[in-house]
Amino acid sequence: MNKPIKYLIGLGFTCMVLVFSACQSSSESASDEFSLDYEKYVLDNGLEVVLHQDKSDPKVAVAVLYHVGSNREKPGKTGFAHFFEHMLFQNSENVGPGNFIKYVNELGGSFNGGTSTDNTVYYETVPSDALEKVLWMESDRMGFFINTVSEWGLENEKQVVKNEKRQGVDNRPYGHKTYVQLKNLYPEGHPYSWDVIGSLEDLQAATVEDVKEFYAQYYGAGNATLAIAGDIDIAKTKELISKYFSEIDSGPEVETIDPMPAVLNENKLFYHEDKFANLPDLQMIYPTVEEYNKDMWALDMLSQLLTDGKKSPLYKVVVEEKKLAPSVYAYNRSSEIAGTFNIGARAYDGVNLNDLRAAIYEGLEKFEKEGFSDEDLARIKIGSETGVYNSVSSVFSKAYQLASYNTFTGDPGYIAENLQKTLDVTREDVMRVYNKYIKGQNYLATSFVPVGQKDLVLEGSVQAEVVEEPIVQGAEGNLDQYERNVAFEKTPSEIDRSVIPELDGDLSFAPPSIATDELANGMKVYHIYQDELPMAQFSIRIKGGMFLDDPAKVGTSSLLDNMLMEGTANKTPEELEEAIGQLGANINVFSSREYITVSGNSLAKNYPQVLALVKEILLEPRWDEKEFERIKSSALNSIQQSNANPNAIASRVFNEVLYGKDHIFSYPTSGTTATVSSITLDDLKDYYEKNFSPSVASFHFVGAIDKGEVVKSLSSLESWEAHDVTFPEYEVKTNVDDSRIFFVDYPDAKQSVINIGRIAMDGGNEDYAAASVSNYRLGAGSGSILFKELRLEKGYTYGAYSGYSRTQDGAVFQASSSVRSNVTKESVDLFKELLDNYSADFSDEDLDVTKNSILRSNTQSYETFGSLLGILQNISTYDLPLDYIAKDEAKLKAMDKAEIQRLIDEYMDPDKLVYVVVGDGQTQLPRLDNTGLGKPVLVNKDKEDLRRNQ
Repeated sequence: MNKPIKYLIGLGFTCMVLVFSACQSSSESASDEFSLDYEKYVLDNGLEVVLHQDKSDPKVAVAVLYHVGSNREKPGKTGFAHFFEHMLFQNSENVGPGNFIKYVNELGGSFNGGTSTDNTVYYETVPSDALEKVLWMESDRMGFFINTVSEWGLENEKQVVKNEKRQGVDNRPYGHKTYVQLKNLYPEGHPYSWDVIGSLEDLQAATVEDVKEFYAQYYGAGNATLAIAGDIDIAKTKELISKYFSEIDSGPEVETIDPMPAVLNENKLFYHEDKFANLPDLQMIYPTVEEYNKDMWALDMLSQLLTDGKKSPLYKVVVEEKKLAPSVYAYNRSSEIAGTFNIGARAYDGVNLNDLRAAIYEGLEKFEKEGFSDEDLARIKIGSETGVYNSVSSVFSKAYQLASYNTFTGDPGYIAENLQKTLDVTREDVMRVYNKYIKGQNYLATSFVPVGQKDLVLEGSVQAEVVEEPIVQGAEGNLDQYERNVAFEKTPSEIDRSVIPELDGDLSFAPPSIATDELANGMKVYHIYQDELPMAQFSIRIKGGMFLDDPAKVGTSSLLDNMLMEGTANKTPEELEEAIGQLGANINVFSSREYITVSGNSLAKNYPQVLALVKEILLEPRWDEKEFERIKSSALNSIQQSNANPNAIASRVFNEVLYGKDHIFSYPTSGTTATVSSITLDDLKDYYEKNFSPSVASFHFVGAIDKGEVVKSLSSLESWEAHDVTFPEYEVKTNVDDSRIFFVDYPDAKQSVINIGRIAMDGGNEDYAAASVSNYRLGAGSGSILFKELRLEKGYTYGAYSGYSRTQDGAVFQASSSVRSNVTKESVDLFKELLDNYSADFSDEDLDVTKNSILRSNTQSYETFGSLLGILQNISTYDLPLDYIAKDEAKLKAMDKAEIQRLIDEYMDPDKLVYVVVGDGQTQLPRLDNTGLGKPVLVNKDKEDLRRNQ
């Protein structure tokens, strides 16, 4: 279950990824055991306010949730709720054009917005001394925005949103599925019959009057919830809220929408030949119930029982017995006025989707006949105790949950009731909803297949209507025809809103205490005690990863990380999975370029048992031949699909150009079809025996258990015998010594993917941290030059960024973006201009902004268990001092403009940057001849050769 977060289309301003886990509990009285303290009150204008105090870190999160989503739009004006969300970041009367983004970045904060079918949310997380400034900004766009709307701003933001649609829908495998499903599941005019992003045609037709009408109808204070969580003084915060929000108009009353469930009188089957897809995909959708309907919790439970885990009936039939797909999924999605139950799978190459559907039917029959055990039900409920704590691990997640629950249930603390509702689900409830909504019921099914493979679609399917944008040079027109700085009349206010609030408060904080130790076998131990939540999070990181793969068998370490989770010497894969589930824990193994990491997350009280399972996984692998063949087939399937992904293609070519074809890093970590096809189970065993040793491993722990107990718990791992591990030496042989363009032709691509960069320095270079600082103003986020020029000024892209990443073998500087196809040359030219001038243009003001923003943002480095674990892993991975953050801060404070310019000139030298572009060759390749970067090199997208384009 994924409540309360909904399907959100955001602005892409931050790289924050949030996971709201299943809300279930192992307790018989979950609502008595877990709660989120808050105070709620309502202003006279109807604004509902929820406050939660959390003094653990000097930071605060503000979330403003408006009860309006795409379900309030009208046919012909689809996508407008999301479009309006974008507009609200542009300007307001007192904050000024572009300053919302500028100010939050300068405060060292993060922000974003998101639109779902049912709501729109705006949020910021900043150091706590900036609370008043954020409230000033949020109130300005709630009550003092509309007079600033201009034709220039409207037309520019249209291009940004259309780029978002191209990136997330038009230029993506299976991107049109949601559009096809919603259009045909719901009747014409139903509020859910279009997707949140809307259509390009409707977006282009939006007018300034449309913006004003939407704002007047839905953006009054009476249609919003303001939630604040973090290091706040309750009484003082109330005064600030009254000061900035009390005079804002409540707006008209917004009527609720009654539930409007979908009704299917027959099965509806549609297909689409997807030019970006390499594999057949089937999804079956059954109409269900709206959010918080009494059947919602049982439907959520049913979805997990059907497909979660190796014991589940659909997994047994589809994956194990029939071998039709590497995985199968089911989930229930209940929204404000309707819901759906979804079952589907992305099949192996060439699988007929009629066979896949038959296997799904068989799995459902298996469920009907065999049912499920009490242990299965208990396992799902137990898992939520960990999940619910993870879901409130940051002040932002607390603020969002409080705002969302308040909007849709009227109770900000409904998280406890939500837990209890899940806990109360019985076997009878599960079977009742299965029989009512799934068994024998009509459904909508979509068959998405590669072009030319129509024979794989479900029998009786009709071709879906999909609108694809043609590539037309200059289709968007010129923004210069619109006046940019249009005069407007200011809205009267009871206070002087032109005064920018000062920062207020003390940001001093003590970084966490890091303790270290070493086991008898040489494995190093790193520890942070953290008891804000009763949790434990840990990892074992083993040096090696893909770097130790045989170049002829790249992908070995990637297969090994999957293989380790397929049972132990004493447990079958099912038994291992069951043991993890009964503890409500998460255990994962993943491989990267230079490491294999085993990670665990659980309640602190279950840590000893979880660690015992990790020991089994690590030291007693099962080496099951049957599971190996399944994993290998799944890996080959994923590689085949990635070969159709423009971003994956760009990454592969970029790495080969940088490192040269003989370097291991010229390959993706997953390997290629050729290398993975050659790997045997013996290869995995050989890798394991040679390269798994505590001498190249480190243990990291964050949680509510002291270091002594943690070290004591690791005594069982001291039986792991150490041995020497041999690391190869690779020479970096880049394909170029000067700037040029490598172009991959992807016919009819709606966007061009652009990657620019170079290997800037050795991985251990002491300049690495300082070089990352020098990049901050160029491309580190939404306040950067690249983002401002390519997105905010030109509307070429949804986002443009740059940064450094490092391995032991080298640190890479990279700038990247996905731009609309018909401005590929213009984007390359602009990238080149900005990179050429960055050093000379870097100012004293840029230096001040860089220092202040980075120093203030460090207050957010210690909040979550994951961020603390990341600090420990950085220390062990790169052999950093325990106080490396403080040392880096001291270096930052001492940096001057000349030092920044030295770093830019040395490591971002624009004359040594390679450009990789993946786009439509017919329309865009000829235009790139005149960029000043020489004649482009045409590259085979399968990375088989690099050759001059004659």
